[in-house]
Amino acid sequence: MADFNKILTPGNYENGEINVVVEIPAGSNHKIEWNRNLACFELDRIEPDTFPKPANYGFIPQTLDEDGDELDVLLVTDHPLTTGIFTKARVIGVMKFEDDGEIDDKIIAVAADDRNSGDLYKTLDDFCPRFIEKIRFHFTHYKDLKKPDTTVVKGFEGLESAKEVIKESIERWDSK
Repeated sequence: MADFNKILTPGNYENGEINVVVEIPAGSNHKIEWNRNLACFELDRIEPDTFPKPANYGFIPQTLDEDGDELDVLLVTDHPLTTGIFTKARVIGVMKFEDDGEIDDKIIAVAADDRNSGDLYKTLDDFCPRFIEKIRFHFTHYKDLKKPDTTVVKGFEGLESAKEVIKESIERWDSK
């Protein structure tokens, strides 16, 4: 398997386009993580069936969030994507998030070329409010059975805020 952090760039985030590597398909309860040291995917744990991922979950290569991992992405598509693929994605916004006291923001994105939806999603307001609430609920409660009250969704912000989070994560990667 190729090392995504060596063969892919973060993408052209200034223009709202990023590269996203999928770790967890939408609907899965498997916590699959990219192991940077081994350059492969690893099953970290299996979550309860009550907390499937509301969107595909992945990362932007050559970035580091404040938690020390690559910057996370919630990649919204009509159907689950496969672990290990990458795609160009269009940035929509960011979910500001804390996990066990650490900042662990999640970029929200859609496929850059989605002919099925007609590229419908341009801003967070284009999503059904119920879908945003499902994301909020998932990340507020997915650790409740093991570590209750350790996750906090701070809110959702738009494209410019997301670009700033990506920029800072690239700078963190470049300075490591």
